[in-house]
Amino acid sequence: MKLRTTALCALAALAAGFAVALTGAANAADPLLSQGKPVTASSSENAGTPATAAVDGDLGTRWSSAFSDPQWLRVDLGSTATVSQVVLRWEAAYATAYQIQVSADGNTWTTVYSTSTSTGGTQTLAVSGSGRYVRVYGTARATAYGYSLWEFQVYGTTGSTGCDTTTNAALNKPATASSTENAGTPASAAVDGNGGTRWSSAATDPQWIRVDLGSAQSICQVTLTWETAYATAYQVQVSADANTWTTVYSTTTSTGGTQTLTVAGSGRYLRVYGTARATQWGYSLWEIAVRTGGGTPPTSSPPPTGGDVLLSYNKPGVASTSQSDANCYECTPARAFDLDPASRWATSSTTGWVDPGWIYVDLGATATIHQVILQWDPAYATAYQIQVSPDAANWTTIYSTATGHGFKETLAVNGTGRYVRMYGTARSSAYGYSIWEFQVYGTGGNPTTPPARPADPTFPATRLVFSDEFNGAAGTKPDTAKWTIDTGTGQNNELQYYTDNANASMNGTGSLVMEARRETVGGRSYTSHRMNTGGKFTFQYGRVEARVKVPKGNGFWPAFWMMGADFLTGRPWPYNGEVDIMEILGKDTTRSYTTLHAPAYNGGGGYGFEKIWSTDLSADYHVYAAEWDSKGIRFFVDSTEVFYASKATVEATRGPWVYDHPFYVILNLAVGGDWPGPPDATTPFPAQMLVDYVRVYQ
Repeated sequence: MKLRTTALCALAALAAGFAVALTGAANAADPLLSQGKPVTASSSENAGTPATAAVDGDLGTRWSSAFSDPQWLRVDLGSTATVSQVVLRWEAAYATAYQIQVSADGNTWTTVYSTSTSTGGTQTLAVSGSGRYVRVYGTARATAYGYSLWEFQVYGTTGSTGCDTTTNAALNKPATASSTENAGTPASAAVDGNGGTRWSSAATDPQWIRVDLGSAQSICQVTLTWETAYATAYQVQVSADANTWTTVYSTTTSTGGTQTLTVAGSGRYLRVYGTARATQWGYSLWEIAVRTGGGTPPTSSPPPTGGDVLLSYNKPGVASTSQSDANCYECTPARAFDLDPASRWATSSTTGWVDPGWIYVDLGATATIHQVILQWDPAYATAYQIQVSPDAANWTTIYSTATGHGFKETLAVNGTGRYVRMYGTARSSAYGYSIWEFQVYGTGGNPTTPPARPADPTFPATRLVFSDEFNGAAGTKPDTAKWTIDTGTGQNNELQYYTDNANASMNGTGSLVMEARRETVGGRSYTSHRMNTGGKFTFQYGRVEARVKVPKGNGFWPAFWMMGADFLTGRPWPYNGEVDIMEILGKDTTRSYTTLHAPAYNGGGGYGFEKIWSTDLSADYHVYAAEWDSKGIRFFVDSTEVFYASKATVEATRGPWVYDHPFYVILNLAVGGDWPGPPDATTPFPAQMLVDYVRVYQ
């Protein structure tokens, strides 16, 4: 995705520079179904090019196969879908001949597209078919190497069932098992989202594997991807406490493979309990996926059940070392316990890039600990222990791993002590250790209650809390009770000067006209308009929308976006968070962009989506909207959902989620800059961005 780094002129020195990256695109209006879904392949060239890399939304990662024919890559959409479009982004090792196939069960396939003259590159294929599984099946290679795809994207529609078949509630959650065959097949491998790793048990009956979902969930579907050593008889069971179990599915005639089970039950824990093996070996699962009812499962890591609460908030922290310099200012232990996802603790850059490195929290009194959540910076621990102590001198280990994966780790533990420590013994890189959030849940201690957050809105949200309909008489200026006019130069090497309302007025027919002109003001050769609701209106959660008609022409860069309100009180970008609801480039008005910017993902690493349309967005008004709650942000153009930024996905794959606080709204029309490039002789001036309305609902 091409991204912008934007900020108020008065605080422009705090904004970072522009960078470029890419994500996928689609011509169809149907949503993207395949991103982040379970995926398998006939083979992988090596551990660095797994099947999962083709559906992760990252054009810097890829799947590649063995150097033989045929080879295939298959994605499980989670439920039956009507497929309308497939986008293949080939690496240099592409297929000259391949088929796109769909299947209801992953066994019987129907071909919906076939070619023997492919030329590689990015191929956008209109298809028509239905199935739960979609496969690209290569039969002839263009090179001596295998097949390699940067991205495999499937677009279409699914029926609404009330079961969220998009999100895997078990992904990267704590998993335990009755036994493991060896150190290379741990329980955690069955919930890591990697179809190339597996859990396997000892070769006896019964055996079980259990996943802790972190909180009570309404479970509607379970997908089991068995290795050859499968169960012929097993039960799927749920529990509130991991002691008393309720069976929600049972079979004695399983045939292995990939089994998607419709179930009905609720619990914090889910267990697969095997009672009869198909082979002389143990039980072996590539993946367990758990789907929940009533939408996306909670993603803010609520405390475990049974009266547990957050014990570590605003408690004193102590660490082996800490950092405070230009690269990480005041990155002290307290920052890991402040519930601020944009502040962090880091070991010293001069003395702390060594092993071991540690940080502990004083809970104020003896507590029983049941859960620890670590949101790592990229400087994470691959090997560490969670330890408890009554006196901060004598420590007992209650959790240990040598396979820490960074990002967000939610750990089920059981221990008692006043002090809880992360004790790192192996770093992921040459740098030190760094944690955005270190949260401890349990009972006892001396907890401080965190500030309450607003309740999530129910969508469709209907309570109008802000609006500007721009219905004034022709020539009327924007309402200064609602908008702050943001004057001066922009960022990103933009070429315009934003004037003090000289470039904005109502047209008398219900729209605000924001006009870009070729004229010299403030040392710039172009003028335009930018305004925001900072200091006038901020909000947290709800639906924000604007009906906009964008201009067409080289160099134009219209945008509708939001900034975290703490930017106005001195927090630098991108620590405040930025949400780009709509960005369009005048040089190609068939593409729209949505992006999130945060400390761990910004500029070229921002998290977002590029959508390609079959219509010209500059030809008419369109409604650009975001629906935002504590679970994530859904982005829409008119009635089409174009992207869902899930908090759980971001925390598990990108870094901290920094959007659970008030934001304000911004509209602007930039001219030139690093991304759109400059105007040229074909660019029409004056050019207008028309805004019919801006509305916020909760």
